[in-house]
Amino acid sequence: MNLSIAIPDSSLSDETKKVDKTRKISEIARACAIFRVNTIYIYQDGNNKEDRNLMLLILKYLETPQFLRKRLFPKMNDLKFAGVLHPLKIPSHITPADAKKIKKGDVREGITVSYKGKRFVDVGINTLVPFFSHDKLGKRVTVQFKSGYPNFEVKSITKEEAPVYWGYTLKERSNLFSLIKEWKGLTIVTSRKGKTATKEQVTGYTNSGKPVLVVFGSPEQGVHQIIGGKMSNLQNSKTLNFFPNQATETVRLEEALLGTLSIINAYTTG
Repeated sequence: MNLSIAIPDSSLSDETKKVDKTRKISEIARACAIFRVNTIYIYQDGNNKEDRNLMLLILKYLETPQFLRKRLFPKMNDLKFAGVLHPLKIPSHITPADAKKIKKGDVREGITVSYKGKRFVDVGINTLVPFFSHDKLGKRVTVQFKSGYPNFEVKSITKEEAPVYWGYTLKERSNLFSLIKEWKGLTIVTSRKGKTATKEQVTGYTNSGKPVLVVFGSPEQGVHQIIGGKMSNLQNSKTLNFFPNQATETVRLEEALLGTLSIINAYTTG
């Protein structure tokens, strides 16, 4: 299933310390990786530029394989608490460093480099691989091996072309209403105001073959409050309550992600 989520840039507003914000972002990333989220949309919900930039940075940092991080992320204050982050351990991160174990069809993440006037890609195997591409030097790329050890040949591919889940992509949107309205697929709005999420309701969306966007509100406002009176103008959207008998006053975003996505995952056949 092609699954994406939308979360507000105010998602960290219930945390005051940067270390706690960092931990929360880590939990968001883990939930998305566990349930194979393709795209994380971060929509603007007020004046939250600092938190938005922090989320974008750390989510991207976590999705990046460890051997590439030092080259793509310089030392900065926003990564001060990177030590509390839990690794994703998705397939793009769990790759052998031994060049002899590379075989035809393997997919790797790499970075474009130049050596003696020629272009290569560094995929973390202590051997530079010839790379015939017009990508800028220093750019992260996804490549698939056309031949294995010792005569390596690779081609550039997209994440969607990888044979297994290859990580999420990050996108920003100026507001939630326009994101949902422009979405080319089906939308599930999570809300206490919705109908209880039954197997029949969920599978009607998740097994449709169309991309599914799951929308979450902020710590202060639900999706209906954020969008206001425009909810009736949205097509192909369904409002569901995934926590119908909650005893807590609120469900935190990281909890809502795990709970909602686990239910969707359980009811999805493809």
